Parts: sequence; structure tokens; C-alpha cells
Amino acid sequence: MTDRPDSLTLDRHWNGRSVLVTGAGGFIGSHLVQRLVVAGARVRAFVRYNSRNDHGWLEEFDTDVKASLEVFRGDLTNPEAVSAALDGCATAFHLGALIPIPYSYRHPREFVTTNVFGTFNVLDAARRMGIDRLVHVSTSEVYGSPEVVPIRETHPLHAQSPYAATKIAADQLALSYYATFGTNVVIARPFNTFGPRQSARAVIPTIITQALQGPEIRVGTTTTRRDFVYVTDTVEGILRCGETTGLESAVLNLGTGVDVSVDDILTLVSEILDRELRVVHEAARVRPPRSEVDRLVANSERAAEVLGWRPAVSLHEGLRRTVEWLASSLDAYKFFYNV
Repeated sequence: MTDRPDSLTLDRHWNGRSVLVTGAGGFIGSHLVQRLVVAGARVRAFVRYNSRNDHGWLEEFDTDVKASLEVFRGDLTNPEAVSAALDGCATAFHLGALIPIPYSYRHPREFVTTNVFGTFNVLDAARRMGIDRLVHVSTSEVYGSPEVVPIRETHPLHAQSPYAATKIAADQLALSYYATFGTNVVIARPFNTFGPRQSARAVIPTIITQALQGPEIRVGTTTTRRDFVYVTDTVEGILRCGETTGLESAVLNLGTGVDVSVDDILTLVSEILDRELRVVHEAARVRPPRSEVDRLVANSERAAEVLGWRPAVSLHEGLRRTVEWLASSLDAYKFFYNV
């Protein structure tokens, strides 16, 4: 039997709690870190070491938020670094991964190393240290083009890209650690999260950043359909996966239950900006035919039942907020229209 938390209960749970977040400098990870700091958690933010001492989106935080963080620099493929990062933490959120699907076509070995072996290192350290709970963050890409919609957690897993294959492998490793060692693992499976700080490789910021600079929008396929979830809703669902009791080995979809096409997103962005957009289709942004996932739409009834989670931000409102943020942040953005 699960104990469904409300927002106030969530904050009480995290207040003073030692938490590790891998992938902390990334899109969803940085929002999760920020939310945990607001809730009073003692956050250790795992970021990949680089010679620039760059902490990703954590650099954009206010001084008081930065002061509340412990930044841990390392690499998920280094088991000693992962063990040191987990030392003393009660809960871990594992978001660290390589994500861009087109990049996985070019360098699949790198995805296996980071997403599979990196996850193994996190799981094994969590097992040895007796972490209270590890929330492993998956992706809706593991389902591939669905046999039935909306997609339940019991839907067969079908990898249509090297990225998806590595995430399936990571998910199965996580479940095996519960079955074999009793490691308290929960898998959160967000559908297509969007919002401030997302890379311009993703379709929504690709469209918006181009639209803010001119009428021509270069994109790939526009008929594919996705279930878009605003980032604050995704973060709330991930947090509830970390707090709710009785969820060991659970897999939980986080989606809205409504899918829209890329064409629909283009129309909505055009309306928000009040300008006509001219679409140019580029072959470089089109997936190989057998790799394209035609449609992803979640059945999130289980998350509603056991977490008390439902998305609160509409697609239109989320797009409006994202447009507003990107309009003020273009100079800090790198563009990947052809990657």
C-alpha cells in the first residue's frame, strides 16, 4: 500500500535530507536540484568534470541557491567517483545520461559506456551503501512506436535507436538489482519533457529559438506525435517517486495522456509569437525510417493512483513560459539545428 504525498508532505520529507542528483547540470536535473533546495534538502549535485570547471545550468542559479549546493565533479563511468558521491546520501536521483538520439547513431559505444555502465556503477554503489531509495529516470523512447495507445507501463519495450537500447538496458539493470539484492529502486519514465534550459537539439526549443530570430524554421519530420510534459510537472513526479512509500521496483509513466504533432507545436508557437512561420524540412534532421518513433502518448493512471501526481501546466502555458525564457536567454544558447 502506498502513501501518496501532497506538496506540503513532500517538502517536509526532503527538509534536511541528504540527496544525490546525477546529471545535475542538465535540463531536468537542474530543475530537480532547484526544487530540492527550495524544499530544504541537502543536495549533492553530481556534474561531469571538465577543464573549464563548468557546472552546466547550475551556473545560472542565484547565489543563495548555489551556496546551498555541494557540487561533486566526476564521471559516472568511474566507480570510485560514483561511490564517493553517494557516500552519506539517503536518496539518489539518477538522471545522468547521454540523450541526443542523432548523436547515438554516430557514437553508440559512448552511449553504452555512459548509460549502461554508468547506471551499473550507480546501482552497485547504492546496493553496497544501503541507499534508502534510488530513483532511476528512464524515457518514453524505450517503448518505440506503440502497439496500443495510450501506453501503459506494461507495454513491450522496443528499441529503435542506440539511445533507446541503452536506456532499456539501464532500466532492466535497475529492476534486476531490486530482484537480486533488494535495492530500493523506482523507475520514473517521463514522456517528452520541455521547458527552460532544454537543449536546442530538442524539437520545441529548436522551433522557438529559430522563430525568435526570423520566420524560417528548419526542422525534420513534423507529423510525429508526442506527449509533451512541462518540466516542473516532470520534476514533481520524480520527487514523488523518491518520497512515496511502498513503490519498490515500480515503473511509473509521467505524461499528460494527450499527444500533439510537431505541426501542432509550430502552429501554437506561431500563435504565441503572433507571427507567421515558414517551415523548411531538412533531411539531416530526419531519423532513419526504421528508427523513427511515430507516436508516444502516456497512460499515467498508475502515477495518479499511487503518487497522487497529475500534470498541472497546460501545453499552451508551458510553451508561453518557454518562449518567454528563451527570448531572454538566446545569447547563452548554442544551436544544434543539424545534429
